[in-house]
Amino acid sequence: MKHCVVLLSAVLLTSGCSVGPNYKRPAVAVPEAYRGTVPEQAAQTHSPSLGDQKWEDIFEDEQLRALIRTALLQNYDLRIAASRVLEARAQLGITRADQFPNLSAGAGITDVGQPRSKLTPQFETSTGQVNLSAAWELDFWGKFRRATEAARADLLASEWARQEVVSTLVANVADAYFQLRALDLELEISRRTLQSRQESLRLTQILANGGSTSLLDVHQAEQLVYTASTEISALEQQVEQQENFLSILLGQNPGDIPRGQALTEQHQPPEVPPGLPSSLLERRPDIRQAEEQLVAANAEIGVARAAYFPDISLSGASGFQSSALTNLFSGPAGAWTFGASLTQPIFEGGRLRSGVRLAEAQRQTALLVYQQTIQGAFRSVSDALVAYRKTQEFRAQQELLFRSAEESARLSQMRYSGGVTGYLEVLTNETNAFSAELGLAQARLNELQALVQLYEALGGGWQQ
Repeated sequence: MKHCVVLLSAVLLTSGCSVGPNYKRPAVAVPEAYRGTVPEQAAQTHSPSLGDQKWEDIFEDEQLRALIRTALLQNYDLRIAASRVLEARAQLGITRADQFPNLSAGAGITDVGQPRSKLTPQFETSTGQVNLSAAWELDFWGKFRRATEAARADLLASEWARQEVVSTLVANVADAYFQLRALDLELEISRRTLQSRQESLRLTQILANGGSTSLLDVHQAEQLVYTASTEISALEQQVEQQENFLSILLGQNPGDIPRGQALTEQHQPPEVPPGLPSSLLERRPDIRQAEEQLVAANAEIGVARAAYFPDISLSGASGFQSSALTNLFSGPAGAWTFGASLTQPIFEGGRLRSGVRLAEAQRQTALLVYQQTIQGAFRSVSDALVAYRKTQEFRAQQELLFRSAEESARLSQMRYSGGVTGYLEVLTNETNAFSAELGLAQARLNELQALVQLYEALGGGWQQ
């Protein structure tokens, strides 16, 4: 009967409430549409967002896909983030264990001997014991449950932090690869231009030797050659440094990077649906991480408030003890103890009140960070939308500029060959055409980078 009363009391005590506020997602102002969307994109708000697509479907260059897969396996930032998830999972296990009783078992043997003296005879005695003990701090006020809730939220926050690293890594590898292919294209343009200008210089020297033109034309032709030559040296340096940077993203030592499609062959989706702004709250890993941190801070208020209430503990032990080991488990060798304690804080010098205020202030900070993260996400999407649209327009205009400059260079070369104009006109138009072609390569890179930026801003890249 006594054991039943004890068990019933324990059940009643452990069914207590959890102090502190329960978490509710804060209301946030979500725009109806992203700023920067054009009417065609606004009509696609109910279509699946670009951010919902897997990165394999966005980047069709098979070599780029292989690089991203390598980075996802070997990148150190991602591996560090994964280790932090394991740390948070272990911490959750430690925190959750506080809700359960602690059981321990022990055994021992003691042999005591005393020599004979004038007052006492010689004697020797042995004692053996086996015991099982238990201690349990009852979670009547929900302190341990709130702490477990906070630890579980910290685990989810670390997991979303890892997903954010994945999303950023995919975007960084794609961006770095496109930059490398742009440098390759600029290097190809520069080498082709150098070869053409060296041939032009050779013909100009022949004309000068025959008295058909002056040394001024020769020197002007040399300037074109030197300009292209210096550009090649600078580009070769940038190519090697970009390969080193990309190698580090892959978790490898600096080395060569295999290439796939040329910059001009990279696929871009014909339409980029942004989706509903409200869905961004569920898709962006940084927003989900900030919310889980808010959940953890909210639970910590309950932990702090529970410190106002008494700690209730149960303890007990049962075992066998005998001076004769042969009678250890028989005869009157059994023993047991049971106890309960209650400890109520009375005066802490304001420590408990300050602990609650600290937890409430930390929750307010987490709330502001959460709201700030959401606003930053909407801004990044709007910036990426307008950047993608404007880089497309700029690239189209740059193509027209290059075609015009290329035609002007061709016509000036014909005029010079016919003796109608001097080589200065050729110099000017060749320089303009070279700059325009390099500018077109940069414009194509900017367009691809804007696509990567938009994909990351919409919360894409971490989906597996």
